[in-house]
Amino acid sequence: MTEAVARTLTPRPIVVGALIALAVATRLVIHFAPGVIPYNFTPVEALGLFGGALFTDRRTALMVPLVAMALSDLVIGLYPLLPLVYACIAGSVLIGFNLRRRQSSLSIAIAALTSSTGFFVVTNFGVWATSGLYPHTVAGLAACYVAGLPFYPATLAGTLVWSTILFGSYALLARRWTLLRVETIAGG
Repeated sequence: MTEAVARTLTPRPIVVGALIALAVATRLVIHFAPGVIPYNFTPVEALGLFGGALFTDRRTALMVPLVAMALSDLVIGLYPLLPLVYACIAGSVLIGFNLRRRQSSLSIAIAALTSSTGFFVVTNFGVWATSGLYPHTVAGLAACYVAGLPFYPATLAGTLVWSTILFGSYALLARRWTLLRVETIAGG
């Protein structure tokens, strides 16, 4: 088999496409079928952690969650904090890069907690700084964070649950197919 044929027969494009489709579908269900999945319970940050930890190509690791966000945002609609949200998703990929050395349940849980908390802190600061909903005082910033607290548990739970699904599924599949143990799953 030639190298070009072998490259086209790899599962990598299917895996990348499936992960993007999963993230897009989940965000669309949350938006268009309220209550089916809790708001903010998306796989996007977990996908960033997973890609950062396991994709051989770092650009692919970064692009997969950002493409998923962009595709779903084109349907849902654009919003003022989009650059901050995308920066947070990129941050989850960077955190995932640290998981390349060790992928224990504890290290993945800590990465999910760090990613979700960073998302909460950065995006709520962005709301406070740009929306005009809160006075630009310490009390206004505190009020903004308090108002955002109801969304944090779903963000954290979503990142933890989806990380468990992604990393756990990969670990189970790697036991069955040795190809997955040799290299990480997607990339150049």
